[in-house]
Amino acid sequence: MTTPSEPTEAPPPSKWHDTFRRITQGNAIISVLAVLLALVVGGILIAVTDEDVQAAAKYFFARPGDTIAAVWSAVWGAYAALFQGAIYNFGAPTFARAIRPLTETLTFATPLIAAGLGVALAFRIGMFNIGGRGQMLMASAAAGYIGFAWDLPFPLHMIVALLAGLIAGALWAGIAGVLKATTGAHEVIVTIMLNYVAFYLISWMLRTPGLLQAPGSSNPKTAPMKATAIFPDLLGPQFNLHFGFILSIAATFLVAWIINRSSLGFKFRAVGVNPNAARVAGINVRNMYIYGMLISGALLGLAGVNQVLGTITTGFSADIDAGIGFDAITVALLGRSTPWGTFAAGILFGAFKAGGFSMQAAQQIPIEIVAVVQSLIVLFIAAPPLVRTIFFLPSPERDRRRAEKARQKALKAEVKADTELEGAAK
Repeated sequence: MTTPSEPTEAPPPSKWHDTFRRITQGNAIISVLAVLLALVVGGILIAVTDEDVQAAAKYFFARPGDTIAAVWSAVWGAYAALFQGAIYNFGAPTFARAIRPLTETLTFATPLIAAGLGVALAFRIGMFNIGGRGQMLMASAAAGYIGFAWDLPFPLHMIVALLAGLIAGALWAGIAGVLKATTGAHEVIVTIMLNYVAFYLISWMLRTPGLLQAPGSSNPKTAPMKATAIFPDLLGPQFNLHFGFILSIAATFLVAWIINRSSLGFKFRAVGVNPNAARVAGINVRNMYIYGMLISGALLGLAGVNQVLGTITTGFSADIDAGIGFDAITVALLGRSTPWGTFAAGILFGAFKAGGFSMQAAQQIPIEIVAVVQSLIVLFIAAPPLVRTIFFLPSPERDRRRAEKARQKALKAEVKADTELEGAAK
């Protein structure tokens, strides 16, 4: 009597195969490839809008090499100017001038990192904080008023102005958190409306003597910040990089600790995954919404303070946010709502901002091209299946289905073997 053979198991995948699978199926590779695709599409737009390319394209079939050379010159020149304006200027006479673009990138990235962390933290709780503009404006107003109206010694003056900005941003975002927790009001609608409220409130204060308007002036602008309230330079007066960048790094460490190491972060993540299950587990979901928006608003407030005390110290107007509140959404998405991913995304977008001006000046490339590239990054990040299809990457869903089919097949084979054994025994 022969016994049925045991079902054979497939050999486990090699270490390198498993590593490759993890890389190609991870979120980080999607972000990198989304940036690459956006740069490729941006290069196409640069070529299409270039006058030399358009002129060479008229006789493409007669001399196609001219068109190809013009396309290469336009795209290479634009991205080379972008690199030299954002990272390192090879044509600079001194090393200090050569690395100045990198310091400008970090300066532009400073408020983007702080604001992106605020949006990313809200994402982890399942909330969409689209009110970054209003929170930055309120923080700018609070920190700016103390910065030009109060007389305190350094560094006390700077610390008080910083804390005032953080508190103002937190309280303004906390309004949306309280309404969400108590009435169920959708935070997207509430924060959008609060953006308008903050903008027109600050505009009124900037036109009212005795509030934010500079004394003796009729312009809707504040007085310059006092030297005791301004963030100190990190690399000297020849660079714009200031202490706010250190604060953004500290904020990244803090958010990483909150999300990954603290009990509060565990509750945030639980509410973000499933608020009903979190409620059953004993987590006060309402409080998490309030706490989350308070911290998110404080981080966006830090971005506003950076604008007032670090970047624009000669006084500010109602456009002090410079669109950073909305750019922060893109930064958080590119960073996959992780602290260090958001930090890297903020530096990348800071490079786009710093290099975009150089690209426009050196190659006459419209600055809007940079905005198009940023928009395309969001588009590709929002469509991972499209990115996987373009680069022929394996799909996690497909691998899961294959693994499930293999498991079911092995289970059926095992049941069949047991049945045959029981029949043979009888």
